[in-house]
Amino acid sequence: MTLYELNRLPPKQAEAEFLKCCGSTRWAKRMTEARPFEGLKSLLSKADEIWWSLGEDNWLEAFRAHPKIGEKKAATAQSEQAQNWSAQEQSNAQLAAANTKVALAQGNREYEERFGFIFIICASGKSADEILASLKQRLANDPETEIRLAAEEQRKIAQLRLSRMLESDVST
Repeated sequence: MTLYELNRLPPKQAEAEFLKCCGSTRWAKRMTEARPFEGLKSLLSKADEIWWSLGEDNWLEAFRAHPKIGEKKAATAQSEQAQNWSAQEQSNAQLAAANTKVALAQGNREYEERFGFIFIICASGKSADEILASLKQRLANDPETEIRLAAEEQRKIAQLRLSRMLESDVST
């Protein structure tokens, strides 16, 4: 899709496209309302601005749209495109040794019990061992610090997905 096409989509379709990038319905609605965008840079900047203006409930909604690291299914329904992006982003976790996969699954459970939401990390380009090390490190955080770190990771994921969505647009 091109930025030109995204700017001209009917609102419901635009919201659906934005939801593929971030599972917060409020974020997707506000991104739709912010159109038209002049270029990729303005789109990404507005995405960040809107993301950080949202509250924890919106962040948690976005987190639920992701599968746990090492898993394929999210707590909430995902589009086929979002599922494919998640699989690509987590591809290194799928290649992990069996003991690393077990440690990730155990860490995911501990994390969710401690913080009340799934472990979110922008896994793209990270090895399973790097992901596991981050998970273990972040388990030591207090809840207030961790929700902000998780929100930052979700922001990175949204930025990556917005860029992927518009990869075919050479004018940006």
